[in-house]
Amino acid sequence: MLPRRQFLHSLAVAASATALSPAARAAPGETFRLRYILSSAMYGEMPLDVILPEVAKTGSEAIDIWCKVHGNQREQIDAMGDEAFAALLAKHRVKLGVSTRYPLGPTGLQAEMRWLKKFGGGIIVTGSKGPNEPQGEAARTAVRAFLELMKPHVAAAEENGVVIAIENHDRQLLHHPDSLRYFAEFNRSRHLGVAFAPHHLHAWSDQIPALLRDLGADQIPFMYFQEHSDGIRQKVAKEIELKQLPGYGSLDYRPIVQALRDIRYRGFVEIFMHPTPRGIPILPTVAEVTGAINRSRAYVEQCRRDVAG
Repeated sequence: MLPRRQFLHSLAVAASATALSPAARAAPGETFRLRYILSSAMYGEMPLDVILPEVAKTGSEAIDIWCKVHGNQREQIDAMGDEAFAALLAKHRVKLGVSTRYPLGPTGLQAEMRWLKKFGGGIIVTGSKGPNEPQGEAARTAVRAFLELMKPHVAAAEENGVVIAIENHDRQLLHHPDSLRYFAEFNRSRHLGVAFAPHHLHAWSDQIPALLRDLGADQIPFMYFQEHSDGIRQKVAKEIELKQLPGYGSLDYRPIVQALRDIRYRGFVEIFMHPTPRGIPILPTVAEVTGAINRSRAYVEQCRRDVAG
């Protein structure tokens, strides 16, 4: 007899090979749309009242607020106060969807949960905790320990009506495909999921559609639309740095969008990249940043139309 984990993996391989059974797939005539969210960090440390009008211009339905070192909009909110921030959201008719809070870690989010609940936001994105980049049996053990550690924090997330989304990130617990598949197997809460990051899976880019199917829509509340580039952590020519954006680089998003369509994905997608150094806008002006995001979105939307037939 096959060990249970090997058996489950063989089922996942079979599922990805057939791209899901007809009953599980989106119906041929079913309309599938992507829900875009705008990262404040794409604009560096520009003021919130400059960034918020860009949400509608980028076809996004909400804002993702980032803190230092990638942006400083969370610190701007602390400085202006919650009432002033609420007034800004109302003025620009923008919803708060996500708070990205890596410095707090997965076990330091409870105050942020309460803050997010005040504004009707639903997701906090952060990193994982545990050994770096485990795989195989080590990933199995580490993921189970992490999920045990997270139980009181997941209970708090449920109480506040939010979801903790853990990014699969290099140099962290959730990195290797094994860790993501064990997360999919052992996680039992819809208030804990994966902030799915294709750029950290560039060594296994051919597995990305299968991993999306292994996790399923219930375990992916949030997804980056970003690919790997030599410019992620070093200063390079801007055209190389921009290859992180969909449609600028070489990653074919059609299989990715097909997988999202098949699992009836309903979470947020965020067109994203990292500038070097961190904390600067990806391009010098607001109009240029928005234009780059919209160029990527046009590419993604063409992929969506292609897979819809």
